[in-house]
Amino acid sequence: MRTVVHTRRGEPAQVLTLREEPDRPRPGVGEVLVRVLVRPVHPGDLAGVEAPAGPTEQQPEVRTPGVEGMGVVESVGADVHTPRPGQRVAVFPAPGTWADFVVVAADRAVPVPDEVSDETAALMLVNPLTVLMLYRALGSALRGQKGSVVQTAAGSSVGRLVSATAVRHGLPLINLVRSQTGARKVRSLYPTLPVIATCDDDWPEQVRHQAGDQGIRVVLDCVGGAMTRDLTDLLTDGGTLISYGQLGSGTTPLERLPLVQRALTVQGVTVLHWMRRSPKERAQDVAFAVDLARNTPDLLEVAASYDLADFRAAIEHARRPAKSGTVLLTTPRATDSGHGAA
Repeated sequence: MRTVVHTRRGEPAQVLTLREEPDRPRPGVGEVLVRVLVRPVHPGDLAGVEAPAGPTEQQPEVRTPGVEGMGVVESVGADVHTPRPGQRVAVFPAPGTWADFVVVAADRAVPVPDEVSDETAALMLVNPLTVLMLYRALGSALRGQKGSVVQTAAGSSVGRLVSATAVRHGLPLINLVRSQTGARKVRSLYPTLPVIATCDDDWPEQVRHQAGDQGIRVVLDCVGGAMTRDLTDLLTDGGTLISYGQLGSGTTPLERLPLVQRALTVQGVTVLHWMRRSPKERAQDVAFAVDLARNTPDLLEVAASYDLADFRAAIEHARRPAKSGTVLLTTPRATDSGHGAA
């Protein structure tokens, strides 16, 4: 069994290594063993490798990145009636998917419809569920008030899903991207939504012009860093910055933000808290994600696929500024069942 591991935090390409394990893990009661065939390289996977160890975290400790993936159920533990061995499933949250096999709770293994490809299935949970969480946070922040919403990294996988949902529901969304090339691409995908490139010196003025008199009530941000102050300056008094990532460089001290003077709110959102929802709510969310994968797979775009052993090349590709879609790490099938093997 191959697995990508690290025993210390740092630059992923430097601290991650490929290890051959002599034995596969075994599923316990209520668990399934999944042979992982495709797993994405999410920004959060890399951030988890880079992040400093917490105060209670012991090092060295062997860790494997990844929380999402697609594969085939290899075996099941006691008291598991579904999914069945041989069934294709998407898994989340499933820590350690950057390995040939992973053990997960049976209720975290979602059966994949026959018409959904392996690649799409590997992407059908984290990003769609993130968008659902963002829209719930957005609804709470708006509280029925009128005003525009700004999102950063609009060309990202999550950004495209947010834009598609905004078009469907008539949300006044303003998209931010880094370059004019990226702006042209996002405009071609969502021509009814304004797109502004932050490489322009006057990008904040362009945003305010697009927002008009009602101003900007909410910013959805996955960039952060040095850009945070500029984004909070765009908000109307009482507005909310919803942060769900840290793609940018630099830092902005909290005391530099006019939170008290302008009654601003900063809220963090992470898909890792999705399991706090009730089983009924999670089932509804998963149904939404599966329906999206079945009917609009183009929204779950793949940038490129690399073998698990080529994880360093995959990481480099995942970090390219002009990348479109999500980079995948793949494992060859033991036997081809004809379901769009990666």
